[in-house]
Amino acid sequence: MRQVTIAGSELVGLEPPEPAASVRLLLPHHGELVLPEWNGNEFLHDDGSRPHLRTLTPLRIDTERGEVDLDIVLHGSGPLATWATDVVPGAPVAISGTGRGYEIDPDAPAFVLAGDESALPAITTILLALPDGATGQVHVELGAAEGEQELVAPAGVSVDWHVLPDGAAPGDALVGAVAATRVPDGARVWGAGEAAAVQRIRRQLFEELGIERARCSVRGYWKL
Repeated sequence: MRQVTIAGSELVGLEPPEPAASVRLLLPHHGELVLPEWNGNEFLHDDGSRPHLRTLTPLRIDTERGEVDLDIVLHGSGPLATWATDVVPGAPVAISGTGRGYEIDPDAPAFVLAGDESALPAITTILLALPDGATGQVHVELGAAEGEQELVAPAGVSVDWHVLPDGAAPGDALVGAVAATRVPDGARVWGAGEAAAVQRIRRQLFEELGIERARCSVRGYWKL
């Protein structure tokens, strides 16, 4: 994981986000920052190629200083991971947002949060926004134990880290953790991670546990 701060006078006054909100990051095109054109269906560059647009959860937005902090998973040679590994101060980048976030129900009896590394920024912002007296459970899947972070959570919220076993598919550990979790009556459930794993978690929640869909927000953040 690498934290990158996007800064610029254009970001002064950027709308403060809700928990788990999103911004879209536009990466340079062939080494140059080029704004794509909208053709009515999608953004494209003049040469017909698709721009490198990535949706991320801001950890912090300083509306007075014009700064946005982003945590980016370094997972290999993808466009975003490569950019985050090599980027230096002063490099150009474009950002848009903020998108809609997660509305926390202050009257919920408990909260269950689940996600992999890609969901850690969103989980971090949700935990910081929970009422002081909130209770609940957090399950985070990691590719390796050294990915564990210190999360600030209300005293009544437990945080469990689940390291993915060698050879297991992304999401296997998270699916197992959610399956073993007792979801209290009326609890609110939030989850995000690899798309296929998220589908399995949805089936557990809706079909096996019979939890109302209105109490759940479960989204795929990436595809294997």
